[in-house]
Amino acid sequence: MNRELRWLILLVALLSAALLSNGCIDEAPSATPAAPLPGATTSPSPVPPEFQLRISSPEFAQGARIPARFTCEGNDINPALRIENVPGGTKTLALILEDPDAPGGRWVHWVVYDIPVTIGIGEDSVPGTQGRNDYGVTKYRGPCPPSGTHRYVFTLYALDTELGLGEGVEQAALVRAMQGHILATVELSGYYSRE
Repeated sequence: MNRELRWLILLVALLSAALLSNGCIDEAPSATPAAPLPGATTSPSPVPPEFQLRISSPEFAQGARIPARFTCEGNDINPALRIENVPGGTKTLALILEDPDAPGGRWVHWVVYDIPVTIGIGEDSVPGTQGRNDYGVTKYRGPCPPSGTHRYVFTLYALDTELGLGEGVEQAALVRAMQGHILATVELSGYYSRE
């Protein structure tokens, strides 16, 4: 090794030792996290998938065909729904069934809110207070596409409050009332075409 390189290495070593002894450089990373900058926001750590709110049906799988008995061509009754991993702090649930493929835009088939926390909604049941759907009635109306194949989306909301809205509230008013109270949301979708 040439003499200049040795001097350079010795100089860097001495400088590092001096900085360490004066406290200018930490020997090891700090165990406590740095405080956030003023105005900075932190987001909660995401919930692992196995603990996230879930909705499913024993009648059809996610993305599968909805059986005719739950449609206008059958008994026009709601399917059974399973609910898992409701977050702590949930006081009530809300459920909206929509057809996003309707010719005039989204068509609301079912609006239910102030559903007590539960692990399931029974087939052909009224699990909470029913709102007014786009048919103008306060009850479930199943898939009924005018033509072609349409998707139908059940959206479940976990809420930190009881809304106490009374019967007949339309979807838009329900969505406004839920703002600031939604702890988690999840969707189950299926499709239907007339036979």
